[in-house]
Amino acid sequence: MELTADSLVADLRAVADPVAHPNRHYAGGGEVLGVRMGTLFDVAKRYTAMPLEEVGRLLDDEAYEPRLAAFCVLDFFVRRPRVPDDEREARYRLYLDRHDRIDTWDMVDRAAPRVVGGHLRDRSREPLFELARSADPLRRRTAMTAPLAYTRPPHPAGVADLLRLAELLADDAHPVVRKPVGIALKHAGGADPEAVRAFLERAGDRLPPALRRAAREKLPGGA
Repeated sequence: MELTADSLVADLRAVADPVAHPNRHYAGGGEVLGVRMGTLFDVAKRYTAMPLEEVGRLLDDEAYEPRLAAFCVLDFFVRRPRVPDDEREARYRLYLDRHDRIDTWDMVDRAAPRVVGGHLRDRSREPLFELARSADPLRRRTAMTAPLAYTRPPHPAGVADLLRLAELLADDAHPVVRKPVGIALKHAGGADPEAVRAFLERAGDRLPPALRRAAREKLPGGA
């Protein structure tokens, strides 16, 4: 099997059915081929070892599903055991360098935790704070979704930065950012309950009620 962008796109088009799978959750401006999500993941997984330049070619595609498949390929690759640091970094760099090709939340959610958060686990997480200050809500979503990598297994310094990012984005008006703030706080509560309790006490009523509820959801005893 050829591990090329053209071959992957051909595989997607071969299983596309836009009537059965219109993928209405996609709010971007690209063509929708109509591939069921489970099928797309299965196709992308076969291309896990695709050369990075071919992943870049997938990201050039104007259609939705090939670009989502590209982020799936990045994610599947870094999940493999004993991936060399330079290979992880190359995929992290590609994700950030081509962030302009992300036009929907699920591209972020597929790759940000392992590709971005995983790479920064034992490095400076200042790039996440730079993303959090971006005018682009999808970059802010990356900033808030990547730190999920620090909740399992728990990484105290990473969770501390997750909470700093949550505080920075707690009042974000965009729904594509608000939801991952709550998700991150919920999982942080399961990873480091004492840090989350201290965060809630510090934030007080400045934290919106929905986020307070999310942060308490996985705390022992719910509080």
